[in-house]
Amino acid sequence: MLNVETKIDDATEALAHRVIGCCLAVHRALGPGLVEQIYQRALELELKAADIAFEREKRFKVMYRDKCLYIHRLDLVVDGRLMIELKAVDRLHPVHVAQALSCLRISKLPLCLLINFNAAVLKYGIKRVVL
Repeated sequence: MLNVETKIDDATEALAHRVIGCCLAVHRALGPGLVEQIYQRALELELKAADIAFEREKRFKVMYRDKCLYIHRLDLVVDGRLMIELKAVDRLHPVHVAQALSCLRISKLPLCLLINFNAAVLKYGIKRVVL
C-alpha cells in the first residue's frame, strides 16, 4: 500500500492489509462478473478462515434533528474498526466514494475499503476512503 500519512492507527492499517489479502483470494478464485452477494458470502468465508472478526449488515441509525430516519446496514464491519463496501459494477464512480463517506460519518468508523469485484485486476477495484 502507499505510505500516505493518515490518522489511521497501525493496527487498523495492518487489519486493512489482511482484509485486502482476503479480497484478493476471493477475486483470484471467482474472477469478475458475478453478483455482489456471491462475493460477500465468499469474503465472509475467507475472513472466517483468516480468523478476522466481522459483522455482516451491521445496522446504524441515520439521525436527523435528533430523530432516527432510518436504520442503514453496512455490508461488512471488520473488527469494529473498518467498513467494507462491496460492489460489482463496471467501475467505481465518485458517487460510490460519496456513499462510503456518508456511511463512515454515520458509523463513526475511520476507514472504508471500497471493493469493486467486477474489476479485471482487483487492485484497480480497491479504493481506500478515510473520513
